[in-house]
Amino acid sequence: MKSILLVCLGNICRSPMAQGVVRRALDEAGLTHITTDSAGTSGWHVGGPPDPRAVKAALMRDIDIFAQRARQVEAGDFHQFDIIAAMDRDNYARLRELQPERSTARVHMFLEFAGELPVREVPDPYYGGEDGFDHALDLIELAARGLAAHIAARAR
Repeated sequence: MKSILLVCLGNICRSPMAQGVVRRALDEAGLTHITTDSAGTSGWHVGGPPDPRAVKAALMRDIDIFAQRARQVEAGDFHQFDIIAAMDRDNYARLRELQPERSTARVHMFLEFAGELPVREVPDPYYGGEDGFDHALDLIELAARGLAAHIAARAR
């Protein structure tokens, strides 16, 4: 296991927050060699920073995502990354459509790693208030810890 890509629609809310949280969870688990990145299935915000509300919510949890810049998923990502994790079903379906034959990436729903939650998607907080970013981060933190534990267990 060498790399993880976190994916949402525009790459300005959920996936940048997830990248920051996953990075911290991996570091805390001693998995500092694993690289992380985030991307969107759309190209609407390519080159732009994360949503200011996402930056603020992440900073409230001591995670700095300000320097990240949005990018769109590319075919090469399916060969570069070991795990590609989608925040919701629509982006999961889009990733499966984009995935080239014989690629090595394993595409997952991100919340698969969160255990037995009653939800399977990280809701998009973009059109809501700041509390939506906090709720998304709560779910992301659960999945990030589960993902780090999954990788650590496989490494043993």
